[in-house]
Formats: sequence, C-alpha cells, structure tokens
Amino acid sequence: MKRIVVLGGGESGSGAAVLAKVKGFEVFLSDNGKIEEKYAARLSEYGIPYEEGGHTIEKIYNADEVIKSPGIPDTALLIIGLNARGISVISEIEFAGRYDNSRKICVTGSNGKTTTTSLIYYLLKNAGLNVGLGGNIGQSYAFQVATQEYDIYVLEISSFQLDGMYEFRADIAVLLNITPDHLDRYGYQMQNYINSKFRITRNMAKEDCFIFCSDDEITIEHLNRIVIQAQKLPFSQNNVVEQGAYVEGDRMCVRYGDGSYEMFLHELALQGKHNIYNSMAAAITGKIMNITNSAIKDALTTFKGVEHRMEKVLSVGGVMYINDSKATNVNSTWYALESIKTPIVLILGGTDKGNDYSPIADLVKEKVRAIVCLGVDNRKIHDFFGDKVAEIHDTRSAEEAVKMAASIAKKGDTVLLSPSCASFDLFHNYEDRGRQFKAAVKNL
Repeated sequence: MKRIVVLGGGESGSGAAVLAKVKGFEVFLSDNGKIEEKYAARLSEYGIPYEEGGHTIEKIYNADEVIKSPGIPDTALLIIGLNARGISVISEIEFAGRYDNSRKICVTGSNGKTTTTSLIYYLLKNAGLNVGLGGNIGQSYAFQVATQEYDIYVLEISSFQLDGMYEFRADIAVLLNITPDHLDRYGYQMQNYINSKFRITRNMAKEDCFIFCSDDEITIEHLNRIVIQAQKLPFSQNNVVEQGAYVEGDRMCVRYGDGSYEMFLHELALQGKHNIYNSMAAAITGKIMNITNSAIKDALTTFKGVEHRMEKVLSVGGVMYINDSKATNVNSTWYALESIKTPIVLILGGTDKGNDYSPIADLVKEKVRAIVCLGVDNRKIHDFFGDKVAEIHDTRSAEEAVKMAASIAKKGDTVLLSPSCASFDLFHNYEDRGRQFKAAVKNL
C-alpha cells in the first residue's frame, strides 16, 4: 500500500489526509506546531494517525509521496531532505486534482483573488449550477473532493499552492495581476514569483481559456516570452479588446465568441478601479460558462463583497471605519487609498515581507492625516513615512490602534485598517486581525 505523509495539519493538510485515506492510502500527518481542535477531530473521525509539536523524521522519510501545506517553504530542512531522497513533494491542489473530473476555474494574482473567486462562485451558484468553492478560501479542495460531488470548482490558488502543482490543469485560469509580494519566499527575486504565478497556465490545452489583465505590464512582459496553448482573453480599462472585456466610456463591455454583454459601471456592486477588473474577469468567466446576460447582471449588481476587504464596519461620530485587513501587501493598500475620497487615518504595519512603500508615497502625502502603526517592529514605516505625514504612532493591539486612530480622526474622515503586511507578529492571521479591529470599533 502506498504511504502518503501530509505535512501541516490545518485546513489544507487535514483535507488532503482525509482524501488520501478515502482513496485507500496508508496516511500519516505531521505538524510542527499545535493542530487546532476541529482539525484534530477531523483526523480522528477518519482514523488518521498524526503527530503535533514536532516531526518524527523516520516516519516522514519512509513516505512514497509527501503532500506539503502551502505555509511550509521549499527551503525548510525537512523539504530539502525529502528532495535529496527523491521523494515526491506536491501540493494539496495537485493531489486533489487527480481525483476530480469536474470543470476547474482557477484564480490567482497578487491582489483581488478572494473577491474575484467569491464573485465567480456567486455568479455560477446563482445561475443554478452545481458548484464548489475552495483552494485558498473556505473548505479545502481536497476535503470537498473526498466528501462532495460538484460539476464545477472555483478555486482561489496562491503562489505557494501553485509551486507544488505539476500535472494539475485548469479549464479556465484567471491571472488578475502581478505585483511584488512574498518576495521573502522567492529569494527576493521578482522573476521567481512571476514564474510561480504563471504555473496556473501549466498543462492548458487549446480548448481552455486564459483570462488576464492586459493593463498589467509585468503579466504582459512575461506572456510575450512564453507559449500558452489556451485561448487568451484579456481584460482592460485602457484599450478595446476583440475577445475579453474592456471599458468604453461609462460601460463595461464583454465579448466572447459570438456573444456579448454590456453594463454601466455605476451598476456594479463593487466600486473602485480594482473592482472593475475583478468584475470584468468574472463576467468573461460567466460568458465562457454560457451564463445568461441577465444572470451575470444580477450577480454583478447584488454581490456583497468579502469580509476583511474594504469592509465598512461602522460610522462613529461622523468617522467611517473600514476593515481592509486582507491588504497584506503594498499594492492592496494602494487600491484602498485610491478608492477613498476623504482624509484618512491609516493603520499600517505587521510582519514585513520585503515591502517597498514607494508606490503609495504620493497617495499617503495627498490623503493621509496620520499613520497608526500596528506591529512589533515599525522602524521601516517611521523611516519611510516620517517626512510624508504629520504624525506616526506605535500601537501593539487592535484596541489600542483603534483608540489612537479615533483620537486623531475628525468628522468626515475615514479610519482605514489596510496594513500592507502579514499579521503573524501580533495575530493568528489577517482574519483574526480584522475581527479584532471590528470588535474594537464596536466598543468605541
């Protein structure tokens, strides 16, 4: 019996372990940290042996194949050891794809992944299709393949998940944009990160569709250097395209095959320049999937957005509080600042991933009244923004940051949590950071 070892006991790892067990493999799961109760319960329910708080090397190096959780870098000693022994190391997405014959719509990009994935899922589900949502969002893809039956999956796929993909194939791949992110995981080499993102196009055939932003210079430069079999469908706010989507005046226009769809930009549920891109990508997908124009319009006008992404929390004393905790890189914060028209008190900081803050320098000078740092080490923020804003304050908790921001903000201002950084110095993850921020606002 083939032995599968799963490294990491979170949503991705526990889901992969369940799928391996259901498919008749001998399975063992190992996590260096503590496994959450709900995942431990999942493993116990399926009779899967596991360990936590460290790795037993001899129980890992005897694997036929290893499924690695996306949070574990390729530079980890354990992974180097597996590679040296010629043991295959793959991602949960790669493993689950072997057992799934459904149509797969896969979304990646530095920014907008979760919003676009959720929007496409909402569009297809509202149109009555039997569709699952997974990948880097919600329940793991592998767990759903083990326990559900869907005709279509909409998968949000991060660069870390793409890194362990080899035979997996998307029927429709969406690449939203590429901006510097996670460079700490890619040897601070931008090209390594670009190559990772483009793995979403691996194995695509001419009947498949690749949807991408033709306004994104990094994407286009790389696309011009490689060969992709799939049908290319660009979306643009700057140029008219024959097949794909574009903006003309105050309308979004979509063309696919002989079909077309148009709607006014002001009708979109998601406003802001970045969300027009997300809506165009979703609309093209809808046309490929033969969704009616009325169903596409219904979805694009009624979608509610996702938690922690430009989420309006409350207006307190004439000050609007917005939770954009999902902004874990500088470009995400750029979009947030670009879309707000009032003076801003900006809550920034956390675990720096090799950030270059210069893209937001002009917007900060123009719109930001003060910066409230929410992180353990804020020196880089002080050094860069010290001469660009009137005041910078350090805080160590969401509650302290919100109170500080509230004391600075004036009526008509916006307090924006858009950190540009990962959250692991003070919080479990960006969701935890966002929820603590919302709780603190509600306690004002």
